[in-house]
Amino acid sequence: METIRIKKGLDIPLGGMPERTVIDARNMGRYAVKPPDVVGFTPRLLVTEGETVSAGQPLVADKNDPRLTLPSPADGVVEAIVRGEKRRLLEVVVQSGNTSAAKDSGVPELSPGSPVWWMVKERPFGIIARPEHKPKGIYISLRDTNPLAPDLDFALRGREHEFEAGVKALEVYAPVHCVKAEGPHPAGNIGTIVAALNPINKGECIWSVNAQDVANIGRWVTTGAYRPERVISVGGPAAKAPKYYRVLCGSSMQRICDVQLMDPCYPQLPTTHYPLPTRIISGSVLSGSTIEADGFLGMYDQQVTFVEEGDQYDFMGWLMPGLKKYSFSYTFLSGLLRPFKALEPLMPVKPTYSFNTNMHGSVRPFLFTGNFERVFPFDIYPLQLIKACIVGDVELQEKLGIYEVEPEDFALCEFIDPSKTEIQTIIRKALEVLRKEAVS
Repeated sequence: METIRIKKGLDIPLGGMPERTVIDARNMGRYAVKPPDVVGFTPRLLVTEGETVSAGQPLVADKNDPRLTLPSPADGVVEAIVRGEKRRLLEVVVQSGNTSAAKDSGVPELSPGSPVWWMVKERPFGIIARPEHKPKGIYISLRDTNPLAPDLDFALRGREHEFEAGVKALEVYAPVHCVKAEGPHPAGNIGTIVAALNPINKGECIWSVNAQDVANIGRWVTTGAYRPERVISVGGPAAKAPKYYRVLCGSSMQRICDVQLMDPCYPQLPTTHYPLPTRIISGSVLSGSTIEADGFLGMYDQQVTFVEEGDQYDFMGWLMPGLKKYSFSYTFLSGLLRPFKALEPLMPVKPTYSFNTNMHGSVRPFLFTGNFERVFPFDIYPLQLIKACIVGDVELQEKLGIYEVEPEDFALCEFIDPSKTEIQTIIRKALEVLRKEAVS
């Protein structure tokens, strides 16, 4: 195990830390495979509604590379095929009452044809790994530093042998680096780890795997059983009883939301006239995606966050003292308390804030504050890279290190940005342009 120490960053004091007890919720009845969660994946449907499927059976394949598939999390029947605009495939929903692990009849082997291969991601671009690209290393983060993220040591307790087997299976392709990051968020991000140990240059690539998925890979190669389970953290300021849950990837969140939502009427509120009181986020509050109360866990997510909708008007806005509002800058008086952060370990309870989704203002011109460098632990000029992405200057993007980053690496910049700019969307669009040019 390697260790890195990061000084730049920011730990957001979000309330609603989950209690360290795990509830077994692997039998949720409904599961979904969500192709839009996979970057660069052009889905080709392999099943029809009403068809019986088994755990590990491919439901969707990539049109550009048929070896890459997204498998069913459990045995069951295809309940629905959900499409969006222009018939874009959004979800393949499987109805199941059986979560027993399916076994491979042959010798399990980690390869693009195996059901666990989608768990291996490649940088740059964040796509499913391509073996022909020859990575210079495979990186596993042993600490998730996102707000309210699960403690991976706690989540992997009892699965140490499976984790070791997964590491050995991955070593066939490249050296594996298991890294424990110390410091504030985004210390635990793969991008931060790779930038600190071995930055990506043009023409190079690395692979990464979620620590819990390494254990799932280990289970597959040792027993042939495909059961993609994770211990997820469910919490946030608007969660009724934050806890850990053991679920399968793509599980329905309806039963969990029924327990955690403060308002029992959700989601039956008249949404055409009144806003929903709670926003449910699959993934980190900084970079996750909004789901409905009967929605499904994202394919790569390991937490669900409940946050109050912030559509109410703030009386006098920034003119108020703001002692109960979090402030990275010194807009509110609460910002003056940050120099005393060193005293937090001596406090019986660390101060937290009840954040909501209020943006505290409208979108405004791009302001140059110099704050991005304080939370961005890369040897990169973040502001200049963002500007290069906005204007579409590919050559300048490459010189500024676009291949080293993913949108999640800019989540804190977006959080503290007074301009309310959707920085992660800008970075993703720029990376997509580069990825499509590389493919062509």
